[in-house]
Amino acid sequence: QVQLVESGGGLVQPGGSLRLSCAASGFTFSSYAMSWFRQAPGKERTFVAAITNSGGNTNYADSVKGRFTVSRDNAKNTLYLQMNSLKPEDTAVYYCACGSQWGQGTQVTVSS
Repeated sequence: QVQLVESGGGLVQPGGSLRLSCAASGFTFSSYAMSWFRQAPGKERTFVAAITNSGGNTNYADSVKGRFTVSRDNAKNTLYLQMNSLKPEDTAVYYCACGSQWGQGTQVTVSS
């Protein structure tokens, strides 16, 4: 069955960096576009970034443009989200997604 497992979250100070990973299994990873979403406490889940199946095209929410980079390694069936210049408002649970399939999420907390 489809499995998406996020990792790499944690506590980081404002201005710091984190790299999230999403290990995919149970489907042909290289055939599907992938996305990152996030959900802050008490708020709806919102789009963060997406990447086409080949990795040739990416798309970002305005709030993260220039700070976050989505990438993928199709040989490793893994999706990444490099997050730089983190802000307290980036605090959320981050999820990777493929169509209607979601991972369990990984917590990112940005605080001094």
